[in-house]
Amino acid sequence: MLPLGTLRRPLAAAARLARGWARPQVLAFLATGPRQDNSVFYEIRTYDIKPSKMKEFVEMANKYFHLRSAHSEMVGIWSAELGAMNKVVHVWKYDNFAHRAAVRHALANDKDWQGKFISPALPLIEKQYNEVAYLVPWCQLGKPPKDGGVYEWVTFQMKPGGPALWGEAFQAAINAHVNTGYTKLIGVFHTEYGFLNTVHVIWWNESPDHRAAGRHRAHEDARVVAAVRDSVRFLESQQNMLLIPLQCSSLK
Repeated sequence: MLPLGTLRRPLAAAARLARGWARPQVLAFLATGPRQDNSVFYEIRTYDIKPSKMKEFVEMANKYFHLRSAHSEMVGIWSAELGAMNKVVHVWKYDNFAHRAAVRHALANDKDWQGKFISPALPLIEKQYNEVAYLVPWCQLGKPPKDGGVYEWVTFQMKPGGPALWGEAFQAAINAHVNTGYTKLIGVFHTEYGFLNTVHVIWWNESPDHRAAGRHRAHEDARVVAAVRDSVRFLESQQNMLLIPLQCSSLK
């Protein structure tokens, strides 16, 4: 018979190994969190335009972006008015990654799109960046109550952990602003590719002054203040832009 200490050592090692296997499973659950029940995702494309070419780029987009939206659904396209300069943001909806691959292949072979927009537009662009994001589970893509108005694009850099960690507090903060009635929520997106642990929130307001007055009232609302204070413990940084929809945008 083996000595008792000889048996204990393998058992202790096995226990440590089992604990090591279990720990990543818990962390993976926290990092993943809930998600929409389908494979739909959104590609967010951001273009920095040469300052002297911004007017020309916007005119070309308004004239030819119908060629692009013939291939897949556009959510919207905007130019930055405040918070950034000479920047264009556009968002596209896809059923899944195979759908996007098929669309990209079709666009590469679309002679009208390539000849009328891509070739003349590329020299106007300084930098391009894209992200893939999902709507958070508690948000459906909204629409403004009427055409016109302005959009606020707010980007939150959250602490690692995903919606399972910060989702409840963040949702409460968003809903507190919605309940004030001064603004319309369009969408809340959580990144899958690009800068991770990033949340983009799109709001619609009648005008910049209407937004400013509403924000002032919200900051005096005890419910908003409490919800925001609870959510900022998960926040690393945030920034925003005031966006103007292009004429060709689906969201006006």
